[in-house]
Amino acid sequence: MTFFAPDSLASSSETPLRSTFRIRLNGKTVAIATVGQAYQFLTTLSSIEWMEFRALHDDAVDSLERAAANAMLAVQATNAVRALFVNARLL
Repeated sequence: MTFFAPDSLASSSETPLRSTFRIRLNGKTVAIATVGQAYQFLTTLSSIEWMEFRALHDDAVDSLERAAANAMLAVQATNAVRALFVNARLL
């Protein structure tokens, strides 16, 4: 049985990712180091902005929700976020 963290748990999670992602957004560098920061970043932008990468986006959000509920899944969440950022050319 799979348990998912509610959105509020995922968005406020301080579980560290295995890597800190530094990306440029609107001319400023943004550091994403926790499950909550990554979740907020991925869910704040409109779905139109992620449409080209829909499957990777959905996988990353799902992985972050799971990691918020179980910190042992932070590696998988980090890998999913990295795959999305690389394909979207944010890294």
